[in-house]
Amino acid sequence: MIKRRFILNFPPDSGDKPLSYHLVRDYDIRINILKAEVFPGKRGSLLLEMQGTAANIEAGISYLTRHEVVCEPLEKRIRFQHEKCINCGNCTAVCFAGALTIGPPDWELQFDKSLCVVCELCVTACPLKLFEINFQ
Repeated sequence: MIKRRFILNFPPDSGDKPLSYHLVRDYDIRINILKAEVFPGKRGSLLLEMQGTAANIEAGISYLTRHEVVCEPLEKRIRFQHEKCINCGNCTAVCFAGALTIGPPDWELQFDKSLCVVCELCVTACPLKLFEINFQ
């Protein structure tokens, strides 16, 4: 079993379709909604963690794509300019998910995108504005 995080963008007319139900029932994928922005009749975005076999997750993503849901791995939507970082640690103070850490032996900022929940607190905490997150 593996875990992967995706940002899903739903078209305006998908609100009446039980898409997540089918991911669970038909593809044996465990889902965890980490963030959601839903605008009825317009569009919707979900940060969804999927757990299952690689083959089932791939099949589930294909299913969603057939229903006009745009699925993108989370890491493609997060940009961090590591080379410009001064390792001040401001972002680590607000990262409750533990995606941003700093410590011995080198005291350099580490960013684990797989733990990120796209709360966007790092965007405002970074004095150099080195984070860019596109959830939509």
